[in-house]
Amino acid sequence: MAKEITYEEIMREVKSRDFKPIYVLMGAEPYYIDRIAEAILENALPKEERDFCLTTFYGADTTANAVINSARSFPMGSRMVVMVKNANELKDIEDLTVYLQNPQPSTVLVLINKSGTFDRRKKFMSRAASIGTVFESQKVKESQLSGIIAEFFRQKGYTVDYKSVTLIADSIGSDLTRLYGEMNKLINSLTPEVRAITPELVEKHIGISKDFNNFEFLNALIAKDSFRAFQISKYFDDNPKQNPIQVVLPSLFRFFSQLMIAYYSPGKDKSSVAQYLGIQEWQVERNIFPAMRNYSAAKVLSILSVIRDTDEKSKGFGGSKVSNGDLLKQLVFFILH
Repeated sequence: MAKEITYEEIMREVKSRDFKPIYVLMGAEPYYIDRIAEAILENALPKEERDFCLTTFYGADTTANAVINSARSFPMGSRMVVMVKNANELKDIEDLTVYLQNPQPSTVLVLINKSGTFDRRKKFMSRAASIGTVFESQKVKESQLSGIIAEFFRQKGYTVDYKSVTLIADSIGSDLTRLYGEMNKLINSLTPEVRAITPELVEKHIGISKDFNNFEFLNALIAKDSFRAFQISKYFDDNPKQNPIQVVLPSLFRFFSQLMIAYYSPGKDKSSVAQYLGIQEWQVERNIFPAMRNYSAAKVLSILSVIRDTDEKSKGFGGSKVSNGDLLKQLVFFILH
């Protein structure tokens, strides 16, 4: 009975052309779903065979019977690939169970659902899991981004410092399609002799200022460096397209929420706090511990409340007429005092 496996394991199997009769790709993170589907197509069918050996359906516009008939047809080449996009909209999807009892050996059936997950108690899901691969692509947590970015560059043969990692993570966030796109753009812009990713390269090729960004802004607030914090907030106000308040506020809220949780960590040493928060030890040492020395738990709770209030005002709730730049300055003043 086939078990659900990881993205990396699926990619290794597909690239070695060890295909399962069915793949169910579902979940909230489209990046991994798209990469697996692309890899299946790339490795299962030569380009010259795709016109007559690839059939693509859309769930709302087809039936299970049409999918089954296509899957049972004999290929004009090495194999058939049948893809059902938006498979969650296939109303009679349970009828695929009949086909899965005796799937065509030369067909690779791929069901794609980027809107959520299928009920694993359904018969077709149970059968798919027993003979094929079921993969749930879950949204990446913010705390996982640093590891993802560092591992990407490591696999490409580059070293990367923590500031560059944090710059990229804070500025791009957990949109993996954009994240990988920007990182690939960065390394494709480098000459062969460059093997280290630096803040200067991030600034040049991704367009994130190495001096005026969420990373430096947070550092200034952690250290209670008023001059630097107001300097960066003014830069944000002067460059709203690159530094919209709707991006700055979630970054602050994430950090101070994390800081609030840190006060409740059962263990107070670096390793225990890192494990409790689900972050790296260096992040605790560099950010969490210094902030805990400068901000009490009561103050952090108040800061979180004011960040929420600032977010609402920035969106026009309550009839606020205060500009986003002034809202951010008011927030900075509250945090620091």
